[in-house]
Amino acid sequence: MKPSTNLFDLIKSLTKSEKRFFKLSSSLQSGDKNYMRLFDEIEKQEVYNEEEIKDRFKKETFIKHLPSEKSHLYKLILKSLRGFHADNSISSVLKQEIKNIEILYNKALFKECRKFLKRAKNKAEEYEKFYYWFELISWEKRLIEEEYEQGIFSFDLEKLIQEELEVIEKLRNLAEYQMIFSQINAIFRTGLHNRPKEELATVEEIANHHLIKGKNTALSSRAATICYYIQGMCNATKRDYPVALLKFSRTLEILDNNPKIKTDLAKRYVSTLKNLIFCNIDVNNLEEAQRLIDLLKALSGTPGFNSIDVKLKIFTFSCNTQIIVYDHLGEFQNAKATVLDMEEGLENYKYQINKEQKVLFYYNIAYVYFGLGEYKNALKWINKVVNDNERKLRQDIYTYGELLNLLIHFELGNYDLVEYLSKASKRQLQKNKLKKGIEIDFIKLVVLLTKKDLPERIKILKSFDKRFKTDFNSPKDKIMSEYIDVKAWVKSKIERISFEEAVKKTRNKN
Repeated sequence: MKPSTNLFDLIKSLTKSEKRFFKLSSSLQSGDKNYMRLFDEIEKQEVYNEEEIKDRFKKETFIKHLPSEKSHLYKLILKSLRGFHADNSISSVLKQEIKNIEILYNKALFKECRKFLKRAKNKAEEYEKFYYWFELISWEKRLIEEEYEQGIFSFDLEKLIQEELEVIEKLRNLAEYQMIFSQINAIFRTGLHNRPKEELATVEEIANHHLIKGKNTALSSRAATICYYIQGMCNATKRDYPVALLKFSRTLEILDNNPKIKTDLAKRYVSTLKNLIFCNIDVNNLEEAQRLIDLLKALSGTPGFNSIDVKLKIFTFSCNTQIIVYDHLGEFQNAKATVLDMEEGLENYKYQINKEQKVLFYYNIAYVYFGLGEYKNALKWINKVVNDNERKLRQDIYTYGELLNLLIHFELGNYDLVEYLSKASKRQLQKNKLKKGIEIDFIKLVVLLTKKDLPERIKILKSFDKRFKTDFNSPKDKIMSEYIDVKAWVKSKIERISFEEAVKKTRNKN
């Protein structure tokens, strides 16, 4: 059985500050610290190699119990992280407050317990943390019972029970919204550009759900952010970007009006900004898209937005959207600086960046190099997409990755490969139920061009260019231009200009 990399992944995820805190807290402990030797050895590795560790400590007794040593180290790191991040989130703070309440209650220090309880309840209410609020009400009921026994009747138990019922209802309401969000998010993540009827039916069902379609159905600001976010996702999935823009804007507005909830829902805020950027790009409002990208970048490291996972999302989202804005403007030279940041980020975050963002990075980097005419670099990056054997997410990227790969080989003059690669492109299109449309016609065009001389190519390309005004006007056919500017590529070949120049000309006409 292949050794687990869980400990390795955890160690590699640690920041310098977290490592320093762990080592400092470990230095205060007495006794043998074989776990620190194990920590240092794993930290040095680029790829986890358990055999190398066993060989390194083969003369040590502890290595005979490596699984238990690894488990012990894993638990110690988590304990250290709990201490390091104890005050970093409202959930952590409330957990500590509840523990303090429990301790004071068990020591019969009811007056002090009441003070802690009141403070914690205020925080739970401000941040709409209904689960903790509900637990705090349970503690308050126990306190009231103790106070009744002491002849103190200043607290209304019936009022508290009513408050409890309202909190339960808000908690149930929020849970329902979160379940609906999971449904639409699963569809959204596939990235299929030509969605099957059953998926569209599910989207329509979600859009018409009484909690999504009805008025004033969200019982809290948290629930309201999910409600409008889901509405935005439903409309984006149906490619109704103007309406999606309104819904995501409303999500952002609610979060901005509730700064404490905003920082607690930092990931949702970042994702909302990302979706707003994409919607503005899709309605060709690139100036607003750029403003939002700058706003997104400025969030990194600010209070509430300084955890690794949030900073990583800001980095990946801002880079990918920035590249797309430059692509739409034909500013591939400007995009190259962002590409260099992305290449560096892929190295720095190689243990944290998720599969979807990696695939997006690979495709966008390849497209920029394609736009610059640096086809060998473009090929290097697009190979990371087309050679991926686990294509569970973002089918759109894999589909157009195959097409971009075809174009890159055409530009490199690898004509013998083009026809062979065209079959892989067609298979990917058929897999996503795209057996006709501009994609298939474009593949046939590229294959045909490899068999013709320059004068014949120009005639064929001019004929294809005319079809943009007649045959390729359906919404499905226009999808391709979101990934590869086919019209600009055809124009570049007809006018014998660079792809970058052709994109600028095409966009200016639009």
